[in-house]
Amino acid sequence: MSSTGDDAVVGGLCAVHLPRTASTVTDLPRLGRFPAVQAGQPAIEQLAPTSELLGFRGPTACAAAGITYRQLDYWARTGLLEPSVRTPYPATSQRLYSFRDVLLLKIVKRLLDAGVSLQNIRVAVAHLQAAEQADLAGLTLMCDGATVYECTTPQQVVDLLKGGQGVFGIAVGAVWQELELVLGRLHAERTDTGETLVRNDPADELAQRRNRAV
Repeated sequence: MSSTGDDAVVGGLCAVHLPRTASTVTDLPRLGRFPAVQAGQPAIEQLAPTSELLGFRGPTACAAAGITYRQLDYWARTGLLEPSVRTPYPATSQRLYSFRDVLLLKIVKRLLDAGVSLQNIRVAVAHLQAAEQADLAGLTLMCDGATVYECTTPQQVVDLLKGGQGVFGIAVGAVWQELELVLGRLHAERTDTGETLVRNDPADELAQRRNRAV
């Protein structure tokens, strides 16, 4: 497997050309480290994992969804679930997944474990991708090992169970809450500035690699 290229790059001070009239230190413009957060933008530490300003690289998405990088790569290459924030094209780019992407990765893993066919999983993924993110937390997916059903009310779940069809259920809201807690401990990348937040969580492969490099 090729390197993921996720090692942090330490930015240096930005060099600028100063006017000859600047004679004292106080006259010199202040220099900052880049990428910088623009005025009015919230600090990355204050952003919830569900924020559109945060993305998650492949190894982090794998750790949060409970899948292998081989599965992640295969699903992306076959079009089952590609990253919506950034694809690996051009070749110098790294995949960057949104919170919704990682949520769907986790749901796909559970559907596969329940014996649902890839064909039906593709249909379910396309449907969940088209739904409003705010509506996902209220959904329950039921499946009988062959077909996936969407339930938006408790009565629909009951009716499905009475019909003898639903034998396995996924409460998307419960998966959502679980994922928020997990991603809150793992590293993230700011989508607008490229700023990286790394948390020292044992499950974070990137953090482990960085710690070993220190």
